[in-house]
Amino acid sequence: MSRITATALCFLLVLTTTVYARPISEEDRLFLEKIEKDSFQYFVRMSDKVTGLTRDSSQPGSPASVAATGFSLAAFAIGTSHGWIDQNYGREYLEKTLSALLHKAEHKKGFFYHFLDPRSAKRVWKSEASSIDTALLVAGALVAAQYYPDTKIERLAHQIYERVDWQWMMNGSDLICMGWKPETGFLPYYWDSYNELIILQALAIGAPQNAIAKEAWQAWFRREGEYNGKEIIYSHSGSLFTYQYSHAFIDFRELNDRGVNYFQNSILATQANYEYSMAKQGHHLGYSHNSWGLSASLGPGGYRAYGALPGEGLHDGTIAPYAAAASIVFTPELSINTLRFFYERHGEDLYDRFGFRDAFNLDKNWWSKEYLGIDQGIIVLMLENYLNDGIIWKRFMQLDGIKKWIDLAELQKKNSTTPNASVGA
Repeated sequence: MSRITATALCFLLVLTTTVYARPISEEDRLFLEKIEKDSFQYFVRMSDKVTGLTRDSSQPGSPASVAATGFSLAAFAIGTSHGWIDQNYGREYLEKTLSALLHKAEHKKGFFYHFLDPRSAKRVWKSEASSIDTALLVAGALVAAQYYPDTKIERLAHQIYERVDWQWMMNGSDLICMGWKPETGFLPYYWDSYNELIILQALAIGAPQNAIAKEAWQAWFRREGEYNGKEIIYSHSGSLFTYQYSHAFIDFRELNDRGVNYFQNSILATQANYEYSMAKQGHHLGYSHNSWGLSASLGPGGYRAYGALPGEGLHDGTIAPYAAAASIVFTPELSINTLRFFYERHGEDLYDRFGFRDAFNLDKNWWSKEYLGIDQGIIVLMLENYLNDGIIWKRFMQLDGIKKWIDLAELQKKNSTTPNASVGA
């Protein structure tokens, strides 16, 4: 990050050290475990009994989402490991879902269509064969594989990964295209700047088959901006999920990308999101010291990419509880206080059988009745990392493909004595 001085880097190290300075109390641990377990139940109830594909939304008639199914695969491995569901049931779910994805789900050169019929696994809504949604599916499948080494689950997950033709999705360019449709061909949009694209890039560069060239890692733009004294490589929308999705799988704490540490970057982006909300307190009833979280979510006018500066800074008073929950590894004390406030102050309207509903807006007295699979999924994975010493990170970083990406992208590992070596002490 060219504009960050040595002094600023030292500040980041101090900041990172203090983030985990306070050990988690038993009361907080039980509270967070409840949220994680309740959020996990979405995948048990909203996954098709035949194919295992997970519905995009809790709304009746919702199609399956490929990304939600990816989170579901990881979540089932987690839930089974904790005994939240029967061991045999968990294994059977993973096997049938991976089998359906490999042999039944409609795809183009290994890229799954964004939305599928949950029972037939056929494309719906004329959706695109999506690169990022396929990457999230593959990432979730590989997490499940790591929980079940030398099993059918591992074999199926790696077959799904090996089938994807990552090179094809570049369409002859230096960047990965966002998708392809049989009616019109490749979409005119490419993954060209910082956001959740890192998980896509990592899997594509490290792939055992049809990998993209290592030069693709430097082809996308690291957009720099500043908010409230914080210099951040930021996403266009400024939505918190863009700083979370890749981090649910990849442990960036010890990785530097030519001087940039994306874990520290996400800490700053999360703090900026909070501070931006505080700066707008007088404009919206819901924003307060313990009530924040601007990220893509449902809202009074439908699904919108809410976010903070630096970025578009779109907001209308809508708050997504998953945004604070999934920031737990970056801002644990702030996130815990916020989740307690949501639960204690708004629990009757906001918390139900699958944990926190998607969003709310006090200005319009609007409370979402829906849950979204991707938002439930990021809660489960991030809480699991925080509560269990980065267990998802540890398993994911052992994958040959991830090691290959780190090597080819020339990511430098920080000194092993650097602070911030553990999560959720």
